[in-house]
Amino acid sequence: MTDRIHLSKAHVSEVEEKYVLEALRSGWIAPLGPMVDRFEREVAERCGVDGALALSSGTAALHLALLELGAGPDTVVVLPSMTFAASANAVAYTGAEPVFVDAAGDGNVDVDLLVATVEAMQHEGRTVAAAMTVDLFGRCCDYTRLGNRLETLGVPLVEDAAEALGATHARRPAGSFGRAAALSFNGNKIMTTSGGGMLLSDDSDLLDRARYLSTQARQPEPWYEHTEIGYNYRMSNVLAALGVGQLERLDSMISRRREIRRRYVEALGDLPGVAFIGRPMEGGDAEDNAWLTCVTIDEEASGASASTLIAALDADNIEARHLWKPMHLQPVFASHHSVLNGVSERLFATGVTLPSGSQLTDEQVDRVISRTRRTLESS
Repeated sequence: MTDRIHLSKAHVSEVEEKYVLEALRSGWIAPLGPMVDRFEREVAERCGVDGALALSSGTAALHLALLELGAGPDTVVVLPSMTFAASANAVAYTGAEPVFVDAAGDGNVDVDLLVATVEAMQHEGRTVAAAMTVDLFGRCCDYTRLGNRLETLGVPLVEDAAEALGATHARRPAGSFGRAAALSFNGNKIMTTSGGGMLLSDDSDLLDRARYLSTQARQPEPWYEHTEIGYNYRMSNVLAALGVGQLERLDSMISRRREIRRRYVEALGDLPGVAFIGRPMEGGDAEDNAWLTCVTIDEEASGASASTLIAALDADNIEARHLWKPMHLQPVFASHHSVLNGVSERLFATGVTLPSGSQLTDEQVDRVISRTRRTLESS
């Protein structure tokens, strides 16, 4: 059987090996160290923010950000339904109630619906601790349309940019919007530290407080003194070294993913019933990092469903997946309030993510294209 083609496999090189070996030889193996400091500094510079905090996951970054913005029991956080569970889980960790909002056509949250939902919650007398956006599949939310409307309502914004490092909106980097933002360096992301994440902010007090909580809330005493609950959330020096190398190669990896997307558009864009999310055929994805290339399949026009295509690709040892199942459809969150327009359910039913990793060879991309065309043309 031919080797499996993965959706978004980690792409490492001799550059990362050099930095990891340097970290190992330095003796800084445990959490914290010079590579952590360097990684934080370089990511903050890349994202155009004043500070960054390297953590064990993007979920940890969201959790700490929400805590510092006042999320907790008897508060609500308004966030997209079309997202990975980590966004909602971080809200649940704080004890706040998640309120889910539906999507716009590109999968990102409908910002008008987001603002209207915040206003409705406040009208009901609820305390809205924060609103969250998620920059889905490497594409920034419409922050121009959002503007300062949340600020006018007195509600801070948390940007879940886990999937969007290297993307921009109106030439402003992902991770620079809102009071705080979170990045993920999980193994399938645009760049990886195996696991890990980053909290970004211009608010030094927020970052200082998050740093304190992330190291078990230790007091500055010559013994272990704790006056409140903390978390073991910091990143190790070795993983930060991997991140330093990956960040050095980020632009080339983004360039390769964009090239792969262009090949998909050119080879599959003429198929009946196939539409690319984000309008790449019209240049609407110019600021995306192209983390994942996603299509929708109109079963009536194409004769095949999203599930049919995913199964056919899997039979040829090619990994493809459905888009995120909306949070309001997840059993664990189904009882929570949601404001819907039907878009996220349609995208989940019809959407497919194609293999997009920067390590893919041209031959592998050709294999994905060939199997996709055969499946849809024969339906």
